[in-house]
Amino acid sequence: MTAPASAQTRRKPGPGRRLILWRHGQTAWNVERRFQGTTDVELTETGVGQARRAARLLASLKPDAIVASDLQRAAHTARELAGLTGLTVAHDEGLRETYAGVWQGLTHEEIITRHGEEYAAWKRGEPIRRGGGELETEVADRAAPVVLRHADKLPDDGTLVVVSHGGTIRTTIGRLLGLEARHWESLGGLSNCCWSVLGEGARGWRLLEHNAGTLPEPVLGDDD
Repeated sequence: MTAPASAQTRRKPGPGRRLILWRHGQTAWNVERRFQGTTDVELTETGVGQARRAARLLASLKPDAIVASDLQRAAHTARELAGLTGLTVAHDEGLRETYAGVWQGLTHEEIITRHGEEYAAWKRGEPIRRGGGELETEVADRAAPVVLRHADKLPDDGTLVVVSHGGTIRTTIGRLLGLEARHWESLGGLSNCCWSVLGEGARGWRLLEHNAGTLPEPVLGDDD
């Protein structure tokens, strides 16, 4: 059994590192409230603009490294920051969004109509393979180690920007904070091109900011 992430991080030297987990910009499927999952949907013009504005803010934090999902909506978002910082983006499929099987491409309304019981169970917080896809814990199992592996390469006070997807970021934060999976939903969703910040302290990772980057706005298609 894998040790809890909180225990793993306590064993790592060099407190003071920072993780910025940044959600990709808007896509057409976000606007339509369609489950994207691992479907490779590109950014809208609005999403590109969001990425450019957010990149200017994040560049001012002088990140040391960038790692991103290889899906184009995340890769394009990361590229905007790389262009300002001169950093090379490392791409890792472990940071992809949750695979949601037959739910992918469907709107929330269509999912409720076709898979109502499964949808209700998910909303109750039960461990559900949405559409026959991945469990949230399985997403954390693949994504959190990617983040920790890249964080381990940082200097003691270094900053890593992780460009990923709403559902993957939430499960990764939950795992790094040592929260039980049933509590991950309490973290809430990230708006497009907003981010959360984790800082490393004496007892592991701490959530310093959540859904930062803009004034509050509706979260569209969080799990994509």
